[in-house]
Amino acid sequence: MVASFFIYIMKVCGFSFIRNAIKYDYPIREALESIAPLCDKLYLAVGQSEDDSLKYIHSLKLHNLEIIPTIWDDSLREGGQVLAIETNKAFDAIAQDYDWCIYIQGDEVIHERDYPEIQKAMSRFQNNCAVEGLLFSYKHFYGSYDYVATSSNWYKNEIRIIRNNKKIRSYKDAQGFRWDDDRKLKVKAIDASIYHYGWVKPPKAMQDKQKSFNKYWHDDQWIDQVVGQAEDFDYSKIDRLEKFTDEHPQVMKSRIAHQNWKFDYHLSMNKMSLKQRIKDWSRAKLGIELGEYKNYKLV
Repeated sequence: MVASFFIYIMKVCGFSFIRNAIKYDYPIREALESIAPLCDKLYLAVGQSEDDSLKYIHSLKLHNLEIIPTIWDDSLREGGQVLAIETNKAFDAIAQDYDWCIYIQGDEVIHERDYPEIQKAMSRFQNNCAVEGLLFSYKHFYGSYDYVATSSNWYKNEIRIIRNNKKIRSYKDAQGFRWDDDRKLKVKAIDASIYHYGWVKPPKAMQDKQKSFNKYWHDDQWIDQVVGQAEDFDYSKIDRLEKFTDEHPQVMKSRIAHQNWKFDYHLSMNKMSLKQRIKDWSRAKLGIELGEYKNYKLV
């Protein structure tokens, strides 16, 4: 009798979406390159743009990248739902033989030093159906690559790896995921971070992005009143920042070296409301996060 052996190789697919990558200065190349070493294949939904985004994406020549041209429904101006729709277009293109799917947005990057932990977690929970996703912590950069926003107004964790089950859907404005019957995913928190650079752009590019991006949540009157007509974004409207003293992901080094704007901020400028001070005290002294938004269930 001849013994037979079967070794199952875990398959991982990455997915994302983008539109107007050049116009709004998205680090989409860095985002894709940061997850490419973890993935057998990548799917990117590229929305019809006002710039050469599609041509730029083709020029990246990532060997495992498949591009899905899409058209956004600009009539959807509530809750950012168009972002979830575009996310699902990329997710739905993934074949069923993949086990895990890694989601990255166009302004997010994974640090290469976290690869071993991510791979270990996917392998460890591959056959544990009680784990439906993996939870990452967040570093929200603001104003420049030297500062991170740390108040309770910023979400601290979110799901970025999910099972390849098409009953899982991008939720609301694509910040996270839920089952199609609105159940929260059961997830494991892992020791890995998402570096979020969405608030690090030249002031004019940031203001232009705010005017455009908010159209998926609000009407024109709200945008005129809240975002305003200024040419440059006012970065001073922030409650608390901390100096970032660690290393950025390697794929970001070139972009950071060519940073072409100055962000003047002194930590003495931090201004916290009483509510935020109470939340900070509760977190530091009691280990309790008051009012923290959790679009998931930890298992």
